[in-house]
Amino acid sequence: MIKTIYNSNGEPLFYRYPAVEDKMVSEIVGASHRDLNKVKELVSRRPELASMGWDWGFGDFETALGAASHTGRRDIAELLMSHGARPDIFTFAMMGMLKSLQEIIETIPGIQGHTGPHGITLLAHARNRLTDKMITSTDSANVQKVISYLEGLGNADVKNKSLLITEEEKQKYIGEYRFGDGAGELFVVDLTASTKNLKLGRKGSFGSFLHKTGEHTFSPSGAPSVKIIFTIQDARAVSLTIHEPELLVTAVRI
Repeated sequence: MIKTIYNSNGEPLFYRYPAVEDKMVSEIVGASHRDLNKVKELVSRRPELASMGWDWGFGDFETALGAASHTGRRDIAELLMSHGARPDIFTFAMMGMLKSLQEIIETIPGIQGHTGPHGITLLAHARNRLTDKMITSTDSANVQKVISYLEGLGNADVKNKSLLITEEEKQKYIGEYRFGDGAGELFVVDLTASTKNLKLGRKGSFGSFLHKTGEHTFSPSGAPSVKIIFTIQDARAVSLTIHEPELLVTAVRI
């Protein structure tokens, strides 16, 4: 019989211990989108968190530094790197590091077409840096040079395929879908608070953005091989199936 091990607080150890707990990884990646003080608090206590990555669903992995990079938060990115986070081409684009970008792209032709977390393009990473009202004139000028260079390449901003969907259509899919008997074995289809895009996730999680690719068919951000197909009856979704790419899960609306 396997004995449950408890920590000093009397709580069961994380089921994948000594792997870092999911909650801690999710917290650092989430905070790295916008909360400098929270990131500082977390990495000052545990510097290794600066290099952590989180799967938002279907293999859409995002590191803490990846989060800071696509939201244009150079301050958070620099803090994470000072604690060991490893920069990549998306970080270089956000920081306006033109020479580094050019060398990578010349060495690996076509890499500018790769997307980052959530399918966000390389060019978008640079553009998002300019949304920071505190950006310096020097920083802005460097980022503008990167933007001009990437625009000239012609394929650094190829977005996820996404067909138009009306607000009325979105309402067909919103709801909860059960795929198992457990209390948490539910998918929730909802709208994001800011952009009002459809998203799907396990209940209690943020979920993945959905891109319409066909009739009642969607792919989650960062996972174009995955298909989520809704079955419609009387203008309302009654179930969904997830294909990765073969049929894997069926969930019934409750």
